[in-house]
Amino acid sequence: MPTSPHPTAGPAVPRPGFLERQGIVRPLAFGFLAVMLFMVGDGIEVGFLSPYLESRGLSGSEVALLWTVYGFVVAVAAWLSGALAEAWGPRRVMLLGLGIWAVFEVLFLTVGVAAGNYPLMLLTFGIRGLGYPFFAYGFLVWIAMETPGDKLNRAVGWYWFASTMGLGVISSYFAGAVIPVIGEMATLWLSLAFVTAGGLLVIFLVRARVTTAPPDSTKESVAKMFGALTIVRTHPRVGVGGVVRMINTLSFYAFVVFLTSHMVNDVGFSTAQWQTIWGTMLLANVAANLLSGYVAGWIGSVNTVAWAGGLGCFVTVLALYYVPEAVGPSFGITLAVAIVYGLALGAFVPLSAIMPMLAPRHIAASVAILNLGAGLSQFAGSAIAGLVGPIGIEGTVWVIASIYLVGLGLTFFLKEPGTVEDPSPGSAPEPSAPDAAALPPTKVAVGARRAD
Repeated sequence: MPTSPHPTAGPAVPRPGFLERQGIVRPLAFGFLAVMLFMVGDGIEVGFLSPYLESRGLSGSEVALLWTVYGFVVAVAAWLSGALAEAWGPRRVMLLGLGIWAVFEVLFLTVGVAAGNYPLMLLTFGIRGLGYPFFAYGFLVWIAMETPGDKLNRAVGWYWFASTMGLGVISSYFAGAVIPVIGEMATLWLSLAFVTAGGLLVIFLVRARVTTAPPDSTKESVAKMFGALTIVRTHPRVGVGGVVRMINTLSFYAFVVFLTSHMVNDVGFSTAQWQTIWGTMLLANVAANLLSGYVAGWIGSVNTVAWAGGLGCFVTVLALYYVPEAVGPSFGITLAVAIVYGLALGAFVPLSAIMPMLAPRHIAASVAILNLGAGLSQFAGSAIAGLVGPIGIEGTVWVIASIYLVGLGLTFFLKEPGTVEDPSPGSAPEPSAPDAAALPPTKVAVGARRAD
């Protein structure tokens, strides 16, 4: 009997739905919304907490120390979150973060702010800094564990979209709208509602189960995480990339401490106006996160980071101080400057493509250094903001801007992807890494294990 020249069709494979094509596996879909809501709650305070605490009697240096302690704890938590999520499971780490954030926010507002007790403010606000990295980065581990390897890039992109929209954009616009109506303290209490809503979504609607190999013990995971630091010795350019990543958002975290107070108390913007300017700046930054990839394809990743990022931030950091000083509280002009500043911050995104290529045989370790830089950025920015006391706002702005010039120079120590650490003759090429702009340290390894 003659055989057909065409192969017999196999069973029909269902076409992936819209969410799956975007990298969002259905069991985790509500987790993206949960992260956005949680980060709205976490970010509500960013644009006004500093001037509010100063209005209640704290000095600028005391507020700067508060943010410095918080930034240090956040850096440690960001570094630990990946190892703990692998050891305990992402859900447990997320719920631990939820509990820490809620409990210590209540204590911060009651025994700290309301009572005017500065030592308790330091203690409770600092411990609360463990909360959002555990919750947000714990979900990022979950994404890496549950998402097919060929969709992980898109999934991580949607994660950062949700996180940034919540932390910077929605929270700023929301605070600007409600503070004139209910005041600062009531707005701070409302942050608990958003955080709780995000937590409830995780508890009741995010039901995925981890299907990867059994996780390491806590001791093994933490040991691997700290072992990744040795890559700085064997591949120094990875360390340089971590420093450039720290410089990336340094001005953002420094401005959180003192720029709001300056714009409201000295320049003359209303709190609502400044919240709108700040939120629009972050909206521009979200757009730049996408656009910078196309720019990098045109002029190169290193050139994008150095010129659009480093030089762009040097100019716009100075402009954010000098333009309002020259024109006063001009909403439109300052808004335009803030938008360009947000675009410049986003021009550092190609670092996530450069770093893994600096050591293609040690991708997870390279990304770990990238994330350590991201965590230290908040600590360093808050610490530099403490210079406002001894050298003033203008001097501090110049220090921050000058650091971006240092970052510009350091960027040229990073070779273009594809030109570094070529595989030795006869060795098989390494698989490409997912674009993990700020994955916690163990995330890439998790994703790679699932793809095997």
